Amino acid sequence: MAATYARELIATRELLLNLTMREVKGQYRRTALGQLWSIINPLATMLVYTLVFAFIFRAEPPPGDPSGLDLYPLWLMCGLLPWMYVTRVITGGVASITNNAGLITKVYFPRMHLPLSVALSTGITFGVELGVLTIALWAFGGFPLPWLPLVVLAMLVLAMFASGIAMLLAILNVHFRDTQHFVSILLPMWMFLTPIIYPISLVEDAAARSGEWILQVYQLNPMLHIVEVFRALLYDNRLPGAVESLAAIGSASVVFLVGYLVFSRHERRLAELL
Repeated sequence: MAATYARELIATRELLLNLTMREVKGQYRRTALGQLWSIINPLATMLVYTLVFAFIFRAEPPPGDPSGLDLYPLWLMCGLLPWMYVTRVITGGVASITNNAGLITKVYFPRMHLPLSVALSTGITFGVELGVLTIALWAFGGFPLPWLPLVVLAMLVLAMFASGIAMLLAILNVHFRDTQHFVSILLPMWMFLTPIIYPISLVEDAAARSGEWILQVYQLNPMLHIVEVFRALLYDNRLPGAVESLAAIGSASVVFLVGYLVFSRHERRLAELL
């Protein structure tokens, strides 16, 4: 059944492209600045977190090794942009089925295209943001250009991870409409449990004082390893560690596979459930 559904998805790939373009055009429809908001939003977030955590709480991440970069805003953005991508895909994907109930009840098509179109359209914005970040890193003395092919692979891993979660939550949201509201509460908590706005050395110091189990539990977070992969490539300009790479690829593969299997199993009943 899963293989048959995969062939159906491939056969209707033009529909996926059309849904993706619909999402892209609808993101900033009727706004004066249009796609510029994809750059303004992360910049505004960066300024707030830099003010609070770099100047008030004095978070001091280590300099890039071997890049030598030592700028908190750039260090922050290397972790913040992947996180913002995951957030957008999950929040958009969880409601992708219920928001398109009218379309689903009228005509049959592979419903998985709906959360996947959110991931793809958001990926376009993510690519633009990473392009701007790459220029900024280069301007301040980094050398991320040779690592861009691996950054693209890391983006694919991140897209698999986010899409898998979005597919799972989209199905759950059909059965339990409060899911999207719980997601809006849990995502900020997940962010603060990931070393995005503070270095992991703070967690290591806390574990040294209170018990190593804290660090062991903390490292179960898949986003920790994904963020570390992006920072190694973009900020440090080096290959990420084997543990981070395998953990990121493994968690993304498992999450996507589970999301795909659950979604493909339940998708044919979505029209009657809606």
